[in-house]
Amino acid sequence: MKEKTAMIPLVDLKAQYAGIREEIMPAITEVIASGRFIGGPAVAGFENMFREFCEVGHVVGCANGTDALEIALWALGIGDKDEVICPSHTFIATAEAILRAGARPVFADIEPETHLLDPASVERNITERTRAVIPVHLYGQPCEMDSIMAVARRNHLWVIEDCAQAHGARYDGKRVGTFGELGMYSFYPGKNLGAYGDGGAIVTNNHELARKIKMYANHGRNQKYLHDFPGVNSRLDAIQAAVLTAKLKHLEEWNQKRAEAAQVYHRLLDRVSDLVLPAHAPRRSHVYHLYVVQVPDGRRDDIIRQLKSDGVEAGVHYPVPLHEQPAFVHLGYRPEDLPVTHRVASRIISLPMFPEITQEQIGAVARALTSAIASR
Repeated sequence: MKEKTAMIPLVDLKAQYAGIREEIMPAITEVIASGRFIGGPAVAGFENMFREFCEVGHVVGCANGTDALEIALWALGIGDKDEVICPSHTFIATAEAILRAGARPVFADIEPETHLLDPASVERNITERTRAVIPVHLYGQPCEMDSIMAVARRNHLWVIEDCAQAHGARYDGKRVGTFGELGMYSFYPGKNLGAYGDGGAIVTNNHELARKIKMYANHGRNQKYLHDFPGVNSRLDAIQAAVLTAKLKHLEEWNQKRAEAAQVYHRLLDRVSDLVLPAHAPRRSHVYHLYVVQVPDGRRDDIIRQLKSDGVEAGVHYPVPLHEQPAFVHLGYRPEDLPVTHRVASRIISLPMFPEITQEQIGAVARALTSAIASR
């Protein structure tokens, strides 16, 4: 009988922890011993360190990435009767934040090669009510920011970058999150820089916006018991900040290892027929939060089942586009309104990707995928 091998996970946070345990535990213990669990030096230290990493003027930590998007919209005064353009091919939080801010999400299509927001589709969807655009740097690769910023300038739109999957990525040498007025990050555990719980941050070079964002995230106040406006309770807690500080020291190395793993995948899968590999666009660094391939039409679910039976965990990011979700049926979209998004969503598979993945594991994934595609 063939011995069953261990499942190759989509993400392996246990392996990451094993490598940095001696740094993580003292950092957490220090916060606990200090008794400063909300704000304090741990949060300020991380915000300053992340500010330098992002090469930006200001960083404000908050409770999670979804809050970061919503607070960013509030800070720009976006709300009732306003429209905000975003891709349909993204996690629901992008559009969810728009709705929660009181505005209407308008979905644009994506580029077929990169799966990123199509600047031409953005321009086609602008109306007299459009106030902002949210490019999502999906899978770890920056959007075509020169074109998006040009569209925004021509139409007097705010740009809020969703960098939740692109920690450390650059477009033309410049960090994502620094092109528009605001950028947001999620520190969900599975991200390239992930906390041990929820966490998020907003980055900006605008001092006044940073001041306003900090107030929104802390009940609309600058000082205790004096509130200039109603805000929310969305603060990055000190233990998560300590974890993120310890991890941030390794982020560049981890991103490089992800890129190296992607190159091994490219080499092993390049000649597999009926398989489309991730496109790496010029002038962009790709931090490979996810390694996403396209398989033949109608085969995706069967291929995922075969991968699982061969010991490979795979995912789909994302199987149902936002314009086809029940949560947004009131917006009146048809699947065919965004043809590239609709087609891509039925073909994509995310393969295991994490800094600690070994060449042996990648080889096993590649063999399993090649076999699954070849089977009929």
